[in-house]
Amino acid sequence: MSADTRLEEQGVSGLGEVDESAFSGLAERHRRELHVHCYRMLGSFEDAEDTVQETFLRAWRRRETFEGRSTFRAWLYRIATNACLDLLAKCRPEPATGGEVLWLQPYPDRLLDELPAGDADEPETVAVARETIELAYLVAVQHLAPRPRAVLILRDVLGWPAKDVAELLGDSVNSVNSALQRARAGMREHLPAERQDWTGGEQDAGTRELVRRYTEASVATDVGTLAALLRDDVRCSMPPTPGLYVGRDAVVNDWVESGFEGMKGLRAVLTSVNRQPAVAFYLWRERDGAYLPLTVDVLRVTGGAIAEIVTFHADRFPRLGLPERLPADGTA
Repeated sequence: MSADTRLEEQGVSGLGEVDESAFSGLAERHRRELHVHCYRMLGSFEDAEDTVQETFLRAWRRRETFEGRSTFRAWLYRIATNACLDLLAKCRPEPATGGEVLWLQPYPDRLLDELPAGDADEPETVAVARETIELAYLVAVQHLAPRPRAVLILRDVLGWPAKDVAELLGDSVNSVNSALQRARAGMREHLPAERQDWTGGEQDAGTRELVRRYTEASVATDVGTLAALLRDDVRCSMPPTPGLYVGRDAVVNDWVESGFEGMKGLRAVLTSVNRQPAVAFYLWRERDGAYLPLTVDVLRVTGGAIAEIVTFHADRFPRLGLPERLPADGTA
């Protein structure tokens, strides 16, 4: 049952007659998809959480302005989009030279799975479509100016009509269409030319085997084997730490110079992040008598090889639902 249907059944003409508890119940049904929407806009899981809270606060304060001309869900999206634009106007830095997005954070698949499964054209399903939640897409989106970014997400991801987007932004339909063209051109600049080069697709048997080999070679700190699994044009980054390495030689040199080959006592847990395979690594700490969180590698696999590795720090483990430690036998 939709929030709008509930409003009708309660016999109210608008939100002005709904108490705070009932309003909260109506809004909470949309929390996860709004969070994903704000995450696309902002690239940060934590900023998205704060913005959804701000959205609900603004919606409650402005509840009497809801006139029922749009759905309750669309009304919340309008408020959330404007809250994101306000945040971007205040504090979002420009992407680093070379395509880095230092504020990028991962989104756990377990939370994406909380949205109900439905037909391919249902809003909730579209909102978490694999090709628009993967890290490569998120990074490209972050290079767009805020308003074209909002237009792209509302039009191409959520499927809003240009007229509705124009109303949300207080702009003309022609301006929205022009912004969409610029945004699409900007996306092409920051994504590989062919779609299959940036979307990893379903994790088939070949991908799972590649991830297994990558995991085993990483635990063994076998740089030679790892190098053989990489594409020639592989990209490697570690937000929020600056540094983008492009090409197999550059990536391998970085591993060697960082002393990776001499690292001992690693264990790994397979997971999935942003609809991509990921490997969480733990390092043995003698004083703790356990393996403690180290890093999470999120992999993009293309054509049977690793096209990109985005590594996140140990502070992401709790958000990703990963164990806080592994015992001496290495089991989760």
